[in-house]
Amino acid sequence: MRNLKIILAYDGSAFHGWQFQTATRTVQDTVEKSLQDILGHEVRVTASGRTDAGVHALGQVINFRTRSNIPAEGLLRALNAVFPPDLSACEAREVSPDFHARYLALSKKYVYVIDTSAILSPFLSRYVMHLPDELDIRAMGQAARELKGQHDFSSFMGSGSSVKTTVREIFDFEIFGKGSRVFFCIRGSGFLRHMVRNIVGTLIPVGLEAMAPRDVVRILALRDRTQAGPTAPPQGLYLVEVEYGEGGARRKSDAFSPCLQDGQPGATGTGGKK
Repeated sequence: MRNLKIILAYDGSAFHGWQFQTATRTVQDTVEKSLQDILGHEVRVTASGRTDAGVHALGQVINFRTRSNIPAEGLLRALNAVFPPDLSACEAREVSPDFHARYLALSKKYVYVIDTSAILSPFLSRYVMHLPDELDIRAMGQAARELKGQHDFSSFMGSGSSVKTTVREIFDFEIFGKGSRVFFCIRGSGFLRHMVRNIVGTLIPVGLEAMAPRDVVRILALRDRTQAGPTAPPQGLYLVEVEYGEGGARRKSDAFSPCLQDGQPGATGTGGKK
């Protein structure tokens, strides 16, 4: 039995999230049906993690098992021939039998994008959060640094979650601006439900000078979701890459989305205060 790993990219706008739901279009259902049509047998895929409705991915990782002898490159071509326009297979390869897309992930990187233009282009409405206000990037960056490290992130966990522990570790957290866009780039060991969006929703008041950076420390310590900010909308969030060890090295995804193409870490543009 072969174990195959595939890296997916998708526009989450028309999907009701990753996980299979009856009578609803999801990424998992679309992928599994496509694989079953090609391979001729039932397929169940394992993903690095779930994405919510409207959330995008540049580097979602899945794995599944098959007895088919179709080469990985052939499967890659076949998938892209049958996938809808809002879903692509970027890479496919055979991996060791013990590779598991979820349990062996060492880190995940997400990017959240806010556009501060006075008037948002209709072509970007599905890919960014629109906030026509000047944001203090330096203050938000100071608050973001307080979240780095290992903490109990209960204050930033969405309701309805069922997890063994709410402790997670954030390895890197950068906030930068270019043009009218502000980018929140966060890499961690794993994330609770809505955690990234709740963090962004909490940092926005800091950027608007309605809250001090140190207030984020207080909110984190309280472990109370009601004390944090609102959940930022899904369309600004991207799962960019997933990192593994020797059995499945990470792949840096090409940021093909129009809202990501012109952002470079370290640059501060007119979208926020320096």
